[in-house]
Amino acid sequence: MTAYIAIIHKDPTSDYGVSFPDFPGCISAGETLDEARLMALEALSGHISVMEEYGETIPEPSTLETVMKDPDFADGVAVLIDVPRTVKSVRVNITAPEDVLNEIDRFAEAHGYTRSGFLIQAALEKARAA
Repeated sequence: MTAYIAIIHKDPTSDYGVSFPDFPGCISAGETLDEARLMALEALSGHISVMEEYGETIPEPSTLETVMKDPDFADGVAVLIDVPRTVKSVRVNITAPEDVLNEIDRFAEAHGYTRSGFLIQAALEKARAA
C-alpha cells in the first residue's frame, strides 16, 4: 500500500472537504470526519484507477513538510489515506425503480456525492453494522 496525504478542511457551515496535494482536482467530502475519510479513499482510488487506465504516471507521495509549506493547505488538517498501488474499479449494473433512483440521485447531489460514491458508502455502512 501507498499512503497519500489528504487535507481535510471544515468551514462552520459546510461538510468536511477533502483534497489531495498530489492529485489536483481529486476532491471529496463527508458530513463527519469518518465519512470524509471513507469518501477520500473512494475518491483517491477512483482517481488513481482512471489515471492508470489512461497510462498516466502516478506520482510519488509528497512529504508532510512539503505539503504544509503550501499556503493553500495551511488551514487544513493532514491525514494519510492508504491506497493499494493498483486499484481497479469495476463497473456493475443494478436494477432499481426509477423513483428510488431519482431520490438517491437528489440526495447524493445535495450532499456532494456521486451516485456510485453514495451507494458504496451506504452499502459499506450497512455491511459494517451487521
